[in-house]
Amino acid sequence: MRQFKEIVIAIFVIAAVSFLLYSLVQSDNKKKNKELAKRIAELSPKGGPPETIEGLRQAIALYEDQIERNVREGAQTGTYWKILAIRLSDKKMHNDALKALERAIYFIPEDPVLYNLAGVSAGIVAKSVVGFTVSAEKERDQYFKLAENSYKRALELDATYTKPMYGLAVLYVFELNRPAEAIPYLERYLSMNTSDFQAMFILARAHAVTGNYKQAIEIYEKIISRSKKKDIQAEASNNIEIVQRMMYE
Repeated sequence: MRQFKEIVIAIFVIAAVSFLLYSLVQSDNKKKNKELAKRIAELSPKGGPPETIEGLRQAIALYEDQIERNVREGAQTGTYWKILAIRLSDKKMHNDALKALERAIYFIPEDPVLYNLAGVSAGIVAKSVVGFTVSAEKERDQYFKLAENSYKRALELDATYTKPMYGLAVLYVFELNRPAEAIPYLERYLSMNTSDFQAMFILARAHAVTGNYKQAIEIYEKIISRSKKKDIQAEASNNIEIVQRMMYE
């Protein structure tokens, strides 16, 4: 008999705890629904009438599971497109990579990595436009513009992201013939990657072609003093001679 009473008491305790947990969860969900409803109403034109909040609250409560599922599926879909874009880019299928990146950005519009990848692929595609159509030059310019805008958007989202700094600088120096615009990006990049000799060569080149001969020579001399590789030192020394000739032409 005593054992039976203990079982009954245990059942009541479990039931009470379960009801309490359920009530807490429901209360938390209602609070979240109300907050989300208010947020949606605030984002609506003119804030929406007061009764809209209550209507939204009820609708959200009714379709909460579906809404959460859609959010999760959307985020996951964006991730899948991102992975596909990276795989296509790795295989040098940059036209297809751009299409995948467009879809990935649709689902994850504030991922700086996606924009950097778009900049890389767009720049490569631009150089592949060699004149199969009469509008080839316009098409090439559009891809270069896409590359430039993509790199800039990546930096807007993450000002410390060095890959788009480097990509944008290369684009300005070697493709768009706007070396002066590359200089600040390269300087920022090198402040975080002090031993990247390739970037230093590009910065020196940008200074040289814009007439900043002294700065160019200083960078080449810095390369010579820092690098332990003979071929890099030899290239920098040769470039100093070229810049010196440019100074007196």
